[in-house]
Amino acid sequence: MKKLIYLLIVCIGTSYGCAQSTNLIWNATIRVLDEAGQPVADSKAEMDWNVNAPDLTVTFGKSEGLTDTNGIFKTSHEANGSTDLGFGASKAGYYSTRASHEIAPLNDSDTAKWNHNVTLVLKKIWKPIPMYAKQIDSLKIPEMNKAIGYDLMVGDWIGPYGKGVNTDLFFTEKHTDPQSGYILSVSFPKPGDGIQEFDVPALIQNAVNGASDLRSSQNAPIDRYQREVSQTETTNPNRNFYFRVRTKLDENGNVVSAHYGKIYGDLAQFTYYFNPTPNDRNVEFDPKQNMLGGLQSFEQVRRP
Repeated sequence: MKKLIYLLIVCIGTSYGCAQSTNLIWNATIRVLDEAGQPVADSKAEMDWNVNAPDLTVTFGKSEGLTDTNGIFKTSHEANGSTDLGFGASKAGYYSTRASHEIAPLNDSDTAKWNHNVTLVLKKIWKPIPMYAKQIDSLKIPEMNKAIGYDLMVGDWIGPYGKGVNTDLFFTEKHTDPQSGYILSVSFPKPGDGIQEFDVPALIQNAVNGASDLRSSQNAPIDRYQREVSQTETTNPNRNFYFRVRTKLDENGNVVSAHYGKIYGDLAQFTYYFNPTPNDRNVEFDPKQNMLGGLQSFEQVRRP
């Protein structure tokens, strides 16, 4: 059974406070769909809640079951204190989905805000494959103001800075001045190589944010790769990229052979995934089959 990660619904205080006594009943509905927008029947839906009562006691509850033929699961409970709700959905053959959301204050007189309808989208598990994958908590570039090559299959800098042999991409850290910091960029050695940023699809409706266990698509795009991308010292762990490297072009500039992969995170702190099979755009990683050995615990990759 896949691990569920739940959507949290948090009570926000008002000038009267959240922990007011009430006999309100909250009602919650999960609707589970696939990527085509079709209901996923018999998926496991689960809701957790903890209630912070006015007397400072905390009680916990849980409701779970299978969605009906319309992909629907419902539950309700008395809201006798500030309440946090958790939502999750999973099914064999799919990646589970999680999200976050906010509930109306407990003492809000608009009882409609206590009726929650959340749609969770499950991505299909197609073909997880072995890949070279590594988590880099903090990129340490060996030399400033110089393009330094990195070998994705070895997981190290090109010599003399490391054990890498083939340059898949260059990292360049350019210092500007003490006040403005630096610019970090990624560029590529071969024509046809490149990178493109992508947004995680909105898989949750009626929620502030949410995500599938599979953050990317199952396949990297075939084109629209750019030769360089840069960022300032400000980091953003929610950035995502696809890349194409080791590209071979014919005399007309068409791609004959290339390797594809993805990056979760920005350019300074990220996890990369490299597909070793030429012309295979599958980036659906099997965490049990990492081809990059000798990794330390903080370098291990545990998500697809």
